[in-house]
Amino acid sequence: MIENIYLDSVIKRFYFYKDLGDKTLAQLTAEELHWQPDGEPNSIYLIIKHLSGNMLSRWTDFLTTDGEKPSRNRDSEFEEDAASKEKILDTWEKGWKCMMDTLSSLQPGDLEKTVNIRNEPHIVIDAINRQLAHVPHHIGQIVYIGKMIKKENWQNLSIPKGHSQDFNRQKFGK
Repeated sequence: MIENIYLDSVIKRFYFYKDLGDKTLAQLTAEELHWQPDGEPNSIYLIIKHLSGNMLSRWTDFLTTDGEKPSRNRDSEFEEDAASKEKILDTWEKGWKCMMDTLSSLQPGDLEKTVNIRNEPHIVIDAINRQLAHVPHHIGQIVYIGKMIKKENWQNLSIPKGHSQDFNRQKFGK
């Protein structure tokens, strides 16, 4: 069934993006997770707080309650505090666990159901697709900031610059 293929594909994609985030976070210290580029954009920590807050709100009681929970304080997700790396990683994992557990529990018939996000109806597929756009957007920010911080000490997460031909030779056995 296409529904099963879709759910498996979405879960696989989300795990791919989580892995990029995990590999970035592993390279950074607590101090680096709090670093903000000039002009006061968000630190990696604030992006993690926002992602986790969003995931917990959207995916808790996903099929039965509005995705914007009254308990969520979105504005506080963008306020710095002195969180340790352990607390930051715990925040990261809680959001991901909630989302992935919920996605894994969905049945093919659930995809045609309607859920609300901020009192706006979405079929489940659309709600999932919204997250499939939102989450990678922020993962990209996390990776980019991580690269800015680590500079020449950055451990590449994909094909290193200038090594595409080597990669393709290995992949294609040529």
